[in-house]
Amino acid sequence: MTDQGRKDETRIQDAEPEKRGTEILDTIDSPEDLRRLKIPELVKLAQEIRQRIIAVVSRTGGHLAPSLGAVELAIALHYVFKTPGDKIIWDVGHQAYAHKLLTGRRDAFETLRQYGGISGFLRRDESPYDTFGAGHASTSISAALGIAYSRDLAGEHNHVVAVIGDGAMGCGLALEGLNNAGASGRDIIVVLNDNRMCISPNVGALAKYFTDIITTRTYIKLKTDIWELTGMIPSVGGRVRAAIRRLDESIKSLIVPGVIFEKMGFRYLGPVDGHNLSRLIRIFKYVKDLHGPILIHVYTIKGKGYFFAEKDASKFHSPGAFDKVTGNPKSRASAPAYSKVFAETLTELAQKRKEVIAITAAMAYGTGLDRFAEKFPDRFFDVGIAESHAVTFAAGLASAGYRPVVAIYSTFLQRAFDQIIHDVALQNLPVIFAVDRSGLVGEDGPTHHGAFDLSYLRQIPNMVVMAPKDELELKGMLKLALDYKEGPIALRYPRGAGTGVDLTQKIKEIKIGKGEILREGRDAMILAVGSLVWPSFQAAQMLKEASVGVANMRFVKPLDGRLLRRFYREGLKIITVEENTIRGGFGSAVMEFYEEHGMSDIKLKRLGIPDQFIQHGPREVLLEEIGLTARGIAAAVRKFLKKKADSQSKSNLNEAEQK
Repeated sequence: MTDQGRKDETRIQDAEPEKRGTEILDTIDSPEDLRRLKIPELVKLAQEIRQRIIAVVSRTGGHLAPSLGAVELAIALHYVFKTPGDKIIWDVGHQAYAHKLLTGRRDAFETLRQYGGISGFLRRDESPYDTFGAGHASTSISAALGIAYSRDLAGEHNHVVAVIGDGAMGCGLALEGLNNAGASGRDIIVVLNDNRMCISPNVGALAKYFTDIITTRTYIKLKTDIWELTGMIPSVGGRVRAAIRRLDESIKSLIVPGVIFEKMGFRYLGPVDGHNLSRLIRIFKYVKDLHGPILIHVYTIKGKGYFFAEKDASKFHSPGAFDKVTGNPKSRASAPAYSKVFAETLTELAQKRKEVIAITAAMAYGTGLDRFAEKFPDRFFDVGIAESHAVTFAAGLASAGYRPVVAIYSTFLQRAFDQIIHDVALQNLPVIFAVDRSGLVGEDGPTHHGAFDLSYLRQIPNMVVMAPKDELELKGMLKLALDYKEGPIALRYPRGAGTGVDLTQKIKEIKIGKGEILREGRDAMILAVGSLVWPSFQAAQMLKEASVGVANMRFVKPLDGRLLRRFYREGLKIITVEENTIRGGFGSAVMEFYEEHGMSDIKLKRLGIPDQFIQHGPREVLLEEIGLTARGIAAAVRKFLKKKADSQSKSNLNEAEQK
């Protein structure tokens, strides 16, 4: 059969309807059931798990490719280690769909990422098998070391296994964890799931053969015997040992990409085929009897078992609902996504601005910058999962006269907070931050909601913070950001499709710190920023009992003081609206402005994301739940105005009685 024939056969097989009722998977209620199976049954189980993942994710959306690549790994870990007594700490939580299916969430898996259903990531409150929550990358080794120390302090003897991969090993936190874990000498096992998103090892037949040799008891015993024997020869023993050590390390450096781990204090095993269950199980059983830090290097195929995901792992890293037969999205937004508008505008502007550089952290496809990379490969940098490095790297470029644009999801930019302050803002360098996925992102839930960026960015000196009401305004703000050379500037925008505004319109000039009145009001003004400007406008239209205006403030820092003073002079009640935490965000900035300028008696109400972590679900459902839809905003404004009116009436009555 030709390669194309095999691909077509795989495509058809993967697209078959999900079979239920007679599967091995339907008999697995916990890892205890798993451990009663034979290897051939485990192989069949792996195939069934892949079919179930593809079937469910094609309906719900989710992290498809990374979880497909870790199916055998999850099976082997739970087969060998006695979970939940033995602790498995997954790193990037989106590798763990098979783990969820094997640990009592098989029936609930249909609700993956749905409102009220199970999370797409690891959550301690969801299952005792989820030892440590995981949504961002590179946390597993540090957390596992803490758990290993707690085990030793308590005098317990369970195994602790950290699973890391999908690019996370290149992150600074992972290397810090490795450094400490290796030096600790503690019993800890690190499994590096290398799906070609991090290390590219030499994985030929010789490497596999070498791994087979070094994991046999015969090899270990022979090496130990030779070591002890040479130690008994006074005159030449030391030289022989030194020669053996050099030879051993030379061989490993040629065929095993693990010397760096051994230098850090780990016993390295691998690389191991991560889709060979019998081999994985044998390796895991072997290391259970070893002591000290151990690293097992496992190589896998991201998207394994689904033709389209194997072909384009980036596209199928986290797709929305799709047709599993064709791989095509089930629905297409009528309006272009904010990320697409951002990337196309930046690419267009960069044609005439040779100093423009685009930087992202392992999210070229998600931020839309793959388009920029195709056009300007020499001016595009994907630094991997290394947000802190991305920001300081951009600072270095800015110090040399370039205009770096750092496009990072809001939730991930949090990881570079220190670098934004010390390496960018303190030096007042003109770095542009394109803060993607701001506000509630939907089904990915609390680990990925961009709920804090207005709060953590506006407190930084020299920083300008703005948010567009639609995609046309985004284009204008990006142009403004490239023209602004006085210091750092941040542009935040939401996930998903824009408002559908006509993008062929001429871009209106935007000035730093200047908002616009969309609707005049005699009783109150709604001051909104970003994604909630138009819902606020709709809310004002619903309020027939009062004259309520709307201002698109645009800038969270600096605020439009001219407008704020005008509203105070006119005696208007103020309602601030933002898709950011209510603590320390836009509304707090407006309150601070009035207090600092002696206008603290103004009647003001703040609306935003409440002081809690918002769970996963469709964005529109979540916004409805927290009162940030047009209807919710209108209800809050109505209640606020009525309360103030009742309070005023009571005050007038008291004055009349006193007279």
